[in-house]
Amino acid sequence: MNDKTVNPGIKIAQEAEIMKGLLHWVRQSFQLCSSGPGEIALGVGYFASVVKIDQKQGLALSTDGVGSKILIAQMLDRYDTVGIDCVAMNVNDLICVGARPIAMLNYLAVQEARSDLLEQLGKGLYEGARRAGIVLPGGEIAKLPQIIRGSREGYGFDLAGAAMGLVALEEILAGDRVREGDLLIGLAASGLHSNGFTLARRVLLQEAGLSLHESISELGRTLGEELLEPTRIYVKPVLQMLQALGQVHALAHITGGGLLNLTRTAKPIGYELDFWPPIPPVFKLLQEAAKLPAPRMFSEYNMGVG
Repeated sequence: MNDKTVNPGIKIAQEAEIMKGLLHWVRQSFQLCSSGPGEIALGVGYFASVVKIDQKQGLALSTDGVGSKILIAQMLDRYDTVGIDCVAMNVNDLICVGARPIAMLNYLAVQEARSDLLEQLGKGLYEGARRAGIVLPGGEIAKLPQIIRGSREGYGFDLAGAAMGLVALEEILAGDRVREGDLLIGLAASGLHSNGFTLARRVLLQEAGLSLHESISELGRTLGEELLEPTRIYVKPVLQMLQALGQVHALAHITGGGLLNLTRTAKPIGYELDFWPPIPPVFKLLQEAAKLPAPRMFSEYNMGVG
């Protein structure tokens, strides 16, 4: 079974089986703090976890990285947008449980400590924090030349974050209040965001033979500029929506797994989509180059709705 024909359902089932042992021990830790601050209010399986601060307030926690989009940044020798992606992948998960993001720590592992690389990464992290309305109280940098590699010698790195936010315990969103007749609202994505880049690099750069510096008429810019477009940060519009509507039953961040992320709710439920906005050109370019059927594309990418 090759990558082009794998059934998304089979793939998810296989991943769940692989994760079983790890998750067993993670859940065992829940009993280590069974009351008071730190008690689990929302555990593994949602976009973010929540632990109790007191009887009314919860601390929402999420962690994520940028993934192999980093390799595109290295190929172009441009790193000022990667930090935005790191912030986005974390805070977009936090808001899915109804939390207001407040801060994010980062972990940066580098092949070599280079001032030009670090400054550009810092610039992106700041811009992501500005868009999300959070602070960056600190982080960790590790120099790991025997572990970290990349597509540009000396510039190998991996960037991940751990974000936190506040949510009232009675206002946690986990999808348990979703009911028949609910309206599904989608917010536009800015592009591929930070998922599916292994497939995208193989299809566009290796199989189709395109160059990152090549101007693509359908995109209106170079392929590299399109692929480096940072992930949209949804914090402000979503918090405004939560405050204005007050009747939001669930939120989903469309990342790896595409529209299958809509099923990550406490209550098992299906959705009927009677409208989809025009699919952005980058996804059409990918689909044509990879010759992937539409169901596979929608289970791999956000297809314009993030």
